[in-house]
Amino acid sequence: MTDSIITAPVVPARGALRPLGLESVRVTGGFWGERQAVNGSATFPHILEWLEADGSFTNFDAAAAGTIVEERRGREFSDSDMYKVLEGMAWEIGRTGDAVLEQKFHELVARFARIQEPDGYISTKFGRPGQGARWSDLEWGHELYCFGHLLQAAVARVRTRPDADDGLVEIARRVADLVCETFGPDGIDSICGHAEIELGLVEFGRAIGEPRYVEQAQLFVKRHGHKSLADIEFGRAYFQDDMPLIDAPALRGHAVRANYLAASAVDVSVDLDDAPMLDSLEKQWDRTIARRTYLTGGQGSHHQDEAFGVDWELPPDRAYAETCAGIGSIMFSWRLLLETGDVKYADVIERTFFNVVATSPSRAGTAFFYSNPLQMREAGTAGDELSLSASSTTREPWFEVSCCPGNVARTLSSLDALVATADDDGVQVHQYMPSEIRTTLADGRVVAIDVETDYPVSGHIVVRVRDAAEFTLGLRVPAWATGATVRVVGADGSVESDEGIAPGIHSLRRSFAAGDTVELDVPIEARFTAADPRIDAVRGTVAIERGPEVLALESIDLGADVSSVVIDASVAPTERDGRVYVSLRPRDEDDAEWPYGPLEAESLGSTREVPLIPYHDWAERGPSTMRVWIPTAPTTN
Repeated sequence: MTDSIITAPVVPARGALRPLGLESVRVTGGFWGERQAVNGSATFPHILEWLEADGSFTNFDAAAAGTIVEERRGREFSDSDMYKVLEGMAWEIGRTGDAVLEQKFHELVARFARIQEPDGYISTKFGRPGQGARWSDLEWGHELYCFGHLLQAAVARVRTRPDADDGLVEIARRVADLVCETFGPDGIDSICGHAEIELGLVEFGRAIGEPRYVEQAQLFVKRHGHKSLADIEFGRAYFQDDMPLIDAPALRGHAVRANYLAASAVDVSVDLDDAPMLDSLEKQWDRTIARRTYLTGGQGSHHQDEAFGVDWELPPDRAYAETCAGIGSIMFSWRLLLETGDVKYADVIERTFFNVVATSPSRAGTAFFYSNPLQMREAGTAGDELSLSASSTTREPWFEVSCCPGNVARTLSSLDALVATADDDGVQVHQYMPSEIRTTLADGRVVAIDVETDYPVSGHIVVRVRDAAEFTLGLRVPAWATGATVRVVGADGSVESDEGIAPGIHSLRRSFAAGDTVELDVPIEARFTAADPRIDAVRGTVAIERGPEVLALESIDLGADVSSVVIDASVAPTERDGRVYVSLRPRDEDDAEWPYGPLEAESLGSTREVPLIPYHDWAERGPSTMRVWIPTAPTTN
């Protein structure tokens, strides 16, 4: 038999790989363990405090008191911020058993349960005298979007605390029933302007065994592209309502909406055997990653509509790369990994985790980036109040639209469920961090392994077998890692080595003894990275990566603005004292009356070595200018 309850955000009906949830995987330290600890101790209290202050919580109190029309604060989707933090709290409680969070969880559920109407409807924005009617603004109202996040919170709760008595699951069931009745085959023939209800319905249906919810999710997915929403200045592609999803060549429109819709489409297509849709989604993922994704894994190059641009439109200084879009990309990639078993999806997940998810929150866990540009031209001023701009130059404690902090919190609290998977013959480790993995395969074999590593400080990963068993151990060799080696050290002292392991999944099938270790070494040294020449905005530049981390040049280390130098790419990056150094030359900064002229050699100063930082650490030392793509020194006239 397999594990009876998979405590994970995504549990498909079938697939090449089975997710291993919080009951099977526990992160025990390292880069991500530290961030999980901060997330639990600092980020959740910070979010709860700000949601109280900005009205997201007190709106529910005003609705219960009958004063909501006069007192409501915040945007139309602010209800979702409560549901997102509830979901994150549920995963965190499941991961740690935090009693303080458990008590707070009960208090919050009781707070919004008071305003659920007899038919299941629940909203602080619509449906009362003096407010807009239900479903009167499907383009922008976000009613169904908010419901989707409520359902995802219920999924987290039923999978981590199935016997909880807070009532959330019943509240969610009534919401889902209302949605099916209102928007079913004989109901309103439309969609929500922001995909999310689809994700909530399908996973809640899986969690409580109600196929009707999965079918309703599929109905919403297939309604996209039939122009049921009004046209807007950004075009219907913003809502993914310009063409049927199955016909789309790539993700387009609002990057968060697009990723959420694609992820839910994978869900319903897997459970309801829609092979043509799955084939289309895989092709859309391929083109989106190849042509519409930043080096960091960030997505979305338009500020005005938070949207994807056309192919190759990836300007570093104008990158929007919203944190929520990165999380949505991980959600889409993870589902395709489970369905296909192809580790290219795990490679993108790793890239996005290290360079988007890890970048947004400060090390202290109490300030955030909303957007994640790859170049900052002006050093901003650090703030301690609510920011009205998502395009801030420093991490901010809160935003007028604060979707990202809650999204980061729920992602980090459920991270354990994205580390490894299983199939009928073994376990695959996709993300490297200190962790304990325990699971039972379909035929009853028990797999118990520990992962020990300081990755990404080094590329040395040790997998220690705790209990004797015959199984296949799969280890992901990242796409950037050439020349990886594997060594199996037996408990009896025997040693077997395999060198030159190619990127991909490296499988070892054997009868493991308790105490056997498998050592994977991947080359982690710094390297230059060039962009496809069709990306106009970064032609003539290079970036530097080290393992899974993108590096950045920051003015604090340069002692000048980062636009004042070029890089000598003939000199390889060097490492010492835990930092990566590159050779830079100052460029001629003489001002001219006209910034254009004949092609001629640029006047450059002497070379000096300057350290870089991981991109996820930029702006931690204060306001600065920064860039990932550095112009190369000219070599000819």
